[in-house]
Amino acid sequence: MTADLFAPHFQDADRAREYLEALRWPNGPVCPHCGVVGDHYALKGAAHRPGLMKCKDCRKQFSVTVGTVFERSKIALNKWLLAVHLMCASKKAMSSHQIHRMLGVTYKSAWFMTHRIREAMKSNSTGLLGAGGGTVEADETYWGNNGKQRKGARGYQHKMKVVSLVERDGEKRSMVVPAVTGKTLRATLEANVCKTAHLMTDEHSGYTKVGHEYASHGVTRHSAGQYAVGNVHSNTVESSFSLLKRGLVGTFHHVGDQHLQRYVTEFDFRWNQRKTTDVQRSETLLGQLGGKRLTYTHT
Repeated sequence: MTADLFAPHFQDADRAREYLEALRWPNGPVCPHCGVVGDHYALKGAAHRPGLMKCKDCRKQFSVTVGTVFERSKIALNKWLLAVHLMCASKKAMSSHQIHRMLGVTYKSAWFMTHRIREAMKSNSTGLLGAGGGTVEADETYWGNNGKQRKGARGYQHKMKVVSLVERDGEKRSMVVPAVTGKTLRATLEANVCKTAHLMTDEHSGYTKVGHEYASHGVTRHSAGQYAVGNVHSNTVESSFSLLKRGLVGTFHHVGDQHLQRYVTEFDFRWNQRKTTDVQRSETLLGQLGGKRLTYTHT
């Protein structure tokens, strides 16, 4: 199922609002202030913008964008929905410059829009990966030199570091870490992986020191040219890095360490939704907008 880029909700702000209301409020309006469902009335007249409602319970006004990344934006809602679709449908991501050109907004606005949308892409999942005996692969990758590498230097210490965890047939989570050490790897695993999981990693000592705490720990020795021994491998998480790197290199070119986590989260979201259509992926994102408002001073 592909999206029609000339669909009414991409062309008209009122139709975009109606589309978002139907998606976010399938059982009737929900007050973002007190959580009451359906006990509201529409505010009409020249003094009120379309879609404004008032809660009969807490007496506060709200619309479908309150409490979301779209709140208080002067950019038309239909352009927001189109930007969401473009970012969800672009396998290797879409730059703010491309959004700026396609939507006819300033580059500054496009940059803020894309960061807001990335904020909405954060997973709402709080459970541990591998609960119930699932298999979780862990690996790390490195990006950029961050302007810190001296001429002729080797190694990875000057680069930005990303640790990713993938539950087979499940969710991927990636975290930007200050260093790839036993301490940071242990903290990442303990915060995200259930002790009943079967852990799969390479031979990095940071994994081997903590691996015995899980149901099992399969290790492949990349230094010896070993990448899979039966079901023991970390090829799933490693393959996910290829899309991340291609997007960072080919689309964004440069990403500062202060923003890298949001870009990594964006790729995680698309990877986790890779078996859905572009429309379904966009609707999933629009359905998890609540409580993720991002102000300019926090980008």
